[in-house]
Amino acid sequence: MNKKIKNLKLEYDTKVAIVGSPYYKSIYDNLLNGTVSELSVHNINVEIINVEGALEIPTAISLVKKNFDGFIALGCVIRGETSHYDIVAENSAKALSQLGLDGICIGNGILTVDNIEQAEERSDPKLKNKGKDVAKALISLLLIKQAYSS
Repeated sequence: MNKKIKNLKLEYDTKVAIVGSPYYKSIYDNLLNGTVSELSVHNINVEIINVEGALEIPTAISLVKKNFDGFIALGCVIRGETSHYDIVAENSAKALSQLGLDGICIGNGILTVDNIEQAEERSDPKLKNKGKDVAKALISLLLIKQAYSS
């Protein structure tokens, strides 16, 4: 880790929006629990914004970007019988990446999986805990921004 951010802690009033789609409610709830648990360890103020699907997450972030220090996108896209999976997975990831390249700190926690079992394993805080992982990813971006913005 870079010396400049190694011992840095997030500013006291850091505000993060978790923007998510509860389309697969149990998966979303698991991701949300892992994410909120990790963010609370760092005393981060959290607001939750829900949208209908993964494609709406980047748009919602863009609409409220001035109100938050960072964002976590949460949701799940499960492969089905049509090309809809590919469209949603690719376009949501591409839009989130573009927002990130525009200077917005975003942790991408939209799971893209082949089946519900993979989603359950990845989302469960007692198993792979991707909610916690995405919170850690966002925190690292916020620390970089904080260290190099001052």
